[in-house]
Amino acid sequence: MDPLIRPLSEDDHEPVVDLSLRAWAPVFASIEQVLRGSGVFEAQHPDWRATQRVAVQQACHDEQVWVADVDGAVAGFVACQLHTDDLMGEIYMVAVDPPFQRRGVASALTAHALRWFAEQGMTTVMVETGGDPGHAPARATYERAGFTALPSVRYFRTLP
Repeated sequence: MDPLIRPLSEDDHEPVVDLSLRAWAPVFASIEQVLRGSGVFEAQHPDWRATQRVAVQQACHDEQVWVADVDGAVAGFVACQLHTDDLMGEIYMVAVDPPFQRRGVASALTAHALRWFAEQGMTTVMVETGGDPGHAPARATYERAGFTALPSVRYFRTLP
């Protein structure tokens, strides 16, 4: 299955938002598990679905976005940003609807983004993802695409 990668259309906005929430549910469950007992997840993500809905809607309006179309269905999307001051592209968001995961859709979206960044004159590309188990498929996709991980640690705590 080779998805058709095409620019986001106005009709794609709601399907993209909806698939992102389905795709990211296991990710947020993993983050919640990692932060269990600290109170941080509850403080930072009291309603992650509402927050993510707004973030994806904003990305659909502000970023360069493409969708993966499989037989007329929106199977996934990628949102990209240009940081022209340092000639760096950023893969800002990627999500693949669960029925289409592990079928090469994220890899196709990533490859498309890399080609687009090169066409825009960028010299490097970055993508940020989590180190928790829920982000393991994303890390594998980026590693297959040739990205090098820069280990980073974020610490969180709640305040009294």
